[in-house]
Amino acid sequence: MGRSQETFGKKDNEKKKQKKKTEKEERKAERQANAKSGQNLDEMLAYVDENGNISSTPPDPSKKRIIKDEDIRIGVARRTDDDNEDPVRTGNVSFFNDSKGYGFIKDSQTQESIFVHANGLAGGPIKEGDKVNFEVEMGQKGPTAVRVKHASATPPPAAAPAA
Repeated sequence: MGRSQETFGKKDNEKKKQKKKTEKEERKAERQANAKSGQNLDEMLAYVDENGNISSTPPDPSKKRIIKDEDIRIGVARRTDDDNEDPVRTGNVSFFNDSKGYGFIKDSQTQESIFVHANGLAGGPIKEGDKVNFEVEMGQKGPTAVRVKHASATPPPAAAPAA
């Protein structure tokens, strides 16, 4: 007669699978034995108190607040503050690299640092420390200063022509 095709490793793996299966069935039986069966409706209810927290006790009726239907707003309120605001801002050039053509302007009102590119200059070249007027538009990577001009009434001094 020939030998059995099962090797020791196969027998060992089969024993492990059978052991896991029996352990799983025992855990299932234990869970079913310990489970609460047939909870009544009061045990399943949850309440929300006056602060918005979930609790198992009903809220106190004396702390109930009455809210009028007219006071409820659905959606976002319209912006009216910015509509009247002047789009031209003032600030100081905190950094500008002439060779690369970009820099940053520090807004004098919000102290926000705003990117400026040489293409956004309208009143000639600028340098660090200059006081400028500018408008802000959203660029690809955030707010960008455009239409940048020197804040002084006179234009910046130009180079005198050589005689």
